[in-house]
Amino acid sequence: CYQDARFMIVGTPSGVTLAPEGGAHQSIYTTLIGMGQPGLTAYEPAFVDELSVTLRWGLAHMQAADGGAVYLRLSTRPLAQPARPMTPALQHDILAGGYWLHPPAPGAELAVVACGAVLPEAIEAHAQLLEDLPGAGLLVVTSPSQLERGWRASLTGGAPSQARQLLDALPAGGGLITVVDAHPATLAWLGAVSGHRVLPLGVDHFGQSGDVPDLYRVHGLDADAIVAAAARLVAPPAH
Repeated sequence: CYQDARFMIVGTPSGVTLAPEGGAHQSIYTTLIGMGQPGLTAYEPAFVDELSVTLRWGLAHMQAADGGAVYLRLSTRPLAQPARPMTPALQHDILAGGYWLHPPAPGAELAVVACGAVLPEAIEAHAQLLEDLPGAGLLVVTSPSQLERGWRASLTGGAPSQARQLLDALPAGGGLITVVDAHPATLAWLGAVSGHRVLPLGVDHFGQSGDVPDLYRVHGLDADAIVAAAARLVAPPAH
């Protein structure tokens, strides 16, 4: 990358979602590498329509004068696909790093922020949370690196970043539950964007083999863990 190499690497599957294979291939730091490697743009699409947009962009980016290398972190886990039109606005948000699958209502206390293969658990948890936290949001992150780089670039001037525009929809006193099949630090920085409290969920060790539900439960990535994290985040402080 530092020699301006142009390539597209597809890492699949990745994380503990590669449940039966044990720890040999369960990289939990690849998203952080994607964020920290100059000359590399990384995406982790969850849905096929997101992949179509990022793949098309990546093929052009590798050939652009100001382009670079592309990394797509995917999964072989089957996911239910949304039936939706791919509008220009949605394409923009996917490439900029994220979009609201369910925007928070005015005054919402909390939003779930999810990236990649854990979207089914985030969607299930969000549906449960709506019973006690009406208006809670669900934010899909397609590229932690694009969101983070855009936010840091905006700190020195210019238009508000994609991350700021998205998170400004949630009141400043609200909280974020971030969840990703990778190291929790991948999305923990989002709290610095608009001053939200954050409880990051992710994987900080690996090596077990099993099925996806069992390993998600072990690592705190399942819907129950997301709901429990939300309860901790919105609970009043102890005195």
